[in-house]
Amino acid sequence: MTVLVNMIVTLGMLYVVPTGLRLIDPAGLRRAARLWLLPAAAGALSLWLPRGTAATALAALYAAACLALAARAPARLLRNRRLPRPYEVAVATALLSPSVAGTALVAERAGIRLLGFDLDILALTVPHFHFAGFTAALVAGLVCRAACTGPPDGLSRGAAYSVPAGTLLVLLGYFVDDRAELVGAVVLTAGMWAVALLTWREIRPGAGDRTTRALLSTSAAVLPATMVLALWWAAGEATGIVHPTLTWMAATHGLGNALGFALCSLLAWRRLSSDTLPGARPDPDDSPTRHLEETPS
Repeated sequence: MTVLVNMIVTLGMLYVVPTGLRLIDPAGLRRAARLWLLPAAAGALSLWLPRGTAATALAALYAAACLALAARAPARLLRNRRLPRPYEVAVATALLSPSVAGTALVAERAGIRLLGFDLDILALTVPHFHFAGFTAALVAGLVCRAACTGPPDGLSRGAAYSVPAGTLLVLLGYFVDDRAELVGAVVLTAGMWAVALLTWREIRPGAGDRTTRALLSTSAAVLPATMVLALWWAAGEATGIVHPTLTWMAATHGLGNALGFALCSLLAWRRLSSDTLPGARPDPDDSPTRHLEETPS
């Protein structure tokens, strides 16, 4: 399981996060996206070293970059002095999520049972908050903004709110009990299914070429199956019913979400952004979705 999880995390560090930053704000986060490979390479290298001082130091460099990214989230939420819109909440969640992953990575590489959690749980927290945290929240925000030309409807608003809420509830479940984590899994699954439906029904038909439509179709089709697995595992932990092992979950749920959902989604949204007119004038209040209005760098 360790090799597979490390490969998934490496993908999240080196490609998913910097690509997501360009989709959030091509201008404002351009420098952060370009420099991200430096701490990401350190974090990725730490995964493949034995636990100890060297691995911990490299992980700490990555965690520092994640915390710096998280520091941008409050300013984005409060900049307009009004209640944040649904996609702004989702994007802020995306910016905050890598900090949880980075903190868990440092503790796991140091061999420290942070807050009493087993090292295996800390290791799995790292991919979870790169994909269920960062990528899922980001895509929920992008889908919410793009699916409606006017105010968000109930489904898109629900997706943009429930994915961040589910991610937070799953995190809180770590500290409460397995039943609380199951509640988080239910909320997160509902949000991800809404993202899948909106992607299939609203976003995919408007894609300009077959490749983009295929990527969007894949990302939407994968989510129902992978999230059923997440529900099954959470229900098993909470109630004791037979459920998949962590190794089996990493090979199915984890790999499916990383490649089928996250990677395909980001590739599709990058293609969607590059299909727009390069001279379009962006709305400064809509920077989380400026990818729909101008060509990213």
